[in-house]
Amino acid sequence: MSRKAPGKTVQQLESVAIRFTGDSGDGMQLTGTKFTESTAIAGNELSTLPDYPAEIRAPIGTLAGVSGFQIHFSSKSVRTPADHPDVLVAFNPAALRANIDDVRPTGMVIVNSDSFTAKSLKRAGYAEDPRPALRDRYAMVEIPLTRLNREALKDLDINMRDADRCKNFFALGLMYWLYHRPVESTERWLESRFKGSVLEANLRVLRAGYAFGETTEILPVSYIVPKAKIQPGVYRNITGNKALAWGIVAAGELMQTDVFLGAYPITPASEVLHEVARYRHFGVKTFQAEDEIAAICAAIGASFAGELGVTTTSGPGFVLKQEALGLAVMAELPLVVIDIQRAGPSTGMPTKIEQADLLLALYGRNSDSPIPVIAAMSPGDCFHTVIEAFAWAVKYMTPVIVLSNGHLANSSEPWRIPDVDTLPRPKVGYWSDPETFLPYARDPETLARPWAIPGTPGLEHRIGGLAKEQGTGNVSYDPRNNEDMIRLRAEKVARIAADIPPIEIDGPGSGELLVVGWGGTFGAITAAVEAARQNGKAVSSIHLRHLNPFPKNLGSILRSFDKILVPELNEGQLVRLLRTEFLVPAIGMNKVRGQPFLIEELLARIDEMLSEETSP
Repeated sequence: MSRKAPGKTVQQLESVAIRFTGDSGDGMQLTGTKFTESTAIAGNELSTLPDYPAEIRAPIGTLAGVSGFQIHFSSKSVRTPADHPDVLVAFNPAALRANIDDVRPTGMVIVNSDSFTAKSLKRAGYAEDPRPALRDRYAMVEIPLTRLNREALKDLDINMRDADRCKNFFALGLMYWLYHRPVESTERWLESRFKGSVLEANLRVLRAGYAFGETTEILPVSYIVPKAKIQPGVYRNITGNKALAWGIVAAGELMQTDVFLGAYPITPASEVLHEVARYRHFGVKTFQAEDEIAAICAAIGASFAGELGVTTTSGPGFVLKQEALGLAVMAELPLVVIDIQRAGPSTGMPTKIEQADLLLALYGRNSDSPIPVIAAMSPGDCFHTVIEAFAWAVKYMTPVIVLSNGHLANSSEPWRIPDVDTLPRPKVGYWSDPETFLPYARDPETLARPWAIPGTPGLEHRIGGLAKEQGTGNVSYDPRNNEDMIRLRAEKVARIAADIPPIEIDGPGSGELLVVGWGGTFGAITAAVEAARQNGKAVSSIHLRHLNPFPKNLGSILRSFDKILVPELNEGQLVRLLRTEFLVPAIGMNKVRGQPFLIEELLARIDEMLSEETSP
C-alpha cells in the first residue's frame, strides 16, 4: 500500500532521520523496528539507534521512562543514525522534553496532543505547556492520537487499556503514509503473531493511521526517499547481535564441527543466546548456566572435548570470566569469548553505549596471558568477525576475544547476504597418532599444540591450570620451563599477525592528520573524515579490527602523519597502546556519555587539530 492522496503534494528527499519516542510501555522499540523493516524493503540504505531505559518499568510519564528509536534512511550511503532527527514523534510531554533539543532546527515535531494534560506536564517537569513556544521553532503537527485510536476501535470487543496499547500502530501507519513505506510486511507480521480481537485491533489502527494521513489537512505534503543504488545481491535487515549469532552457527557449518555456546543472561548480550538456540538443527548446543563462571567453564569443557566452544557476555560478566580465561590460556584450548560492551563501571548503564573493555580484554588476567582480540566495526561485520575468531582459535589453539558493543548489538543495517562458497572454511584437525603424540609439542609455523580428543586411546594427557612442561604437558615448577612457556604463548599470539591483511587507509597515505578508530565508531569516524575532505581538509583515517596483535603495517602508517587523533568511547585506551607501542604523539578524543559519537563532534575536533601548530 503506497499511493498518492488526491490534492496533496509529494516531495522527494535524499535522506530523513526520524526518532520515535514515548513511554517505555508505548512500544517505541517495536514501532521503530517495524518502520526499519519496511524501509529496508523499500530499498533504502539505513542505520538505526535504539535507546531505552534499563529499568523494567520506570514511572509512567517521567523522563526516566522515556524510550526512543532513531532511524536514518537515504537514497545514498548511510554511515550513522544521524546527529539530529529531522522528525520527532513524541507520544507524551516527557518524550518531548527529553528529545526536543536534539531535533534539527525547523524540523517536524509530531505530538500526541491528547497526552498534554496538567498531570502529564507536571510529571515531565514542565511548569507550563511547551507547545506554544515550540511552534515558532519547529513544524509542529499536533494529532489527538489517543482519541483517534479509540475511535477506530470503538465497536471492537476490547477494553480501553488494551485499545490504548495499540496507538503506536496508529502512529506507525501515519508515518508509513508520510514517507511512502510499504505496509504489507507489518500486516503479515501481525497476522503471524496475533489472532482474534488483538489482531483485528492492531490491523485496524495501522490502516486507520495510514488513512488519516491521506485525508487530514494537517499534513498537506508527503515524502519519497528514492531507492539506494547498492551492490547487486540479496539483502536483509540485520542487527549486530543477530549477526553474531549467525556467525556462530555459520562457523560450525564451515568448519564441520559442533558448536557449544555457554552463556548467562546479561544486557545487551542475551539476545545472542536466544537467537543461537533457534538453530539446534545445525548441531549447535546452547547452555544457559547459573552464572558467568559456569558458562565459560562449560564452554572450555566443550573445547577440550573437541567442539567449538564459545561464551557471550557483557562487561560485568566479562570480568567474572577472567580467571577461567586464564585456564584456557594455560590449557591452550580453542575458545571464543564475545564481550558486548556497555557503559560502566559495575552495573553502570546497561542499555547505554561504551567501548571501555579494551584494556580488560588485553590485560584483565593474572600473569602474562596474551589473548588475540578482534573488534567488530558494524552490525554486519559481527558475522565475519566471529568466523575469523573461530579460525584463529582452532589454527593457533588459543582463546580469542571478540569485542562488540551495545550500539552494534541493537542497531541495524541492510546486510548483503554473503555467497556461502566465498566464505573461508578453516580446517579443524584432531591429533590421532598415539606414537608421535606429545600434548605440548608445537606446530613449527603456528606454535599451536595438538588438539587431542579425550577418550582417544594413547592420547591421554594432563589438563588444568598448573604450569605445563614443554612437550609432555606434565606439571612443572622449573623456572626456565615457565619462562619458555610464557614466551612461547606470547610468540604464538604474535604470529597471528601473519594472517592479518594490511590496513587500508581512507584518504592519502601520508599527510597532516590521521584519525584512528576501532570497533563500533567506524561509521561516525568514516562519515566525519569524508565530510572533512569534502570541505577541503587534509585528513585520512584508518580503522582497527585487529587489536592484538596489531596489523604489521600499523607502525609505518602512524609515522607517515604529522598528527594522530584517536576518538574512543572511553577515557583513552587505544591511544595509550599506540603511544606505548609505537612512540607516536597520538591525541585522544574521549566520550563517555553512553551515546555514540556525533559527526559534528568529530568534525569540530578535526578542525581544531588541523588549526593547531605541529610541535617541533
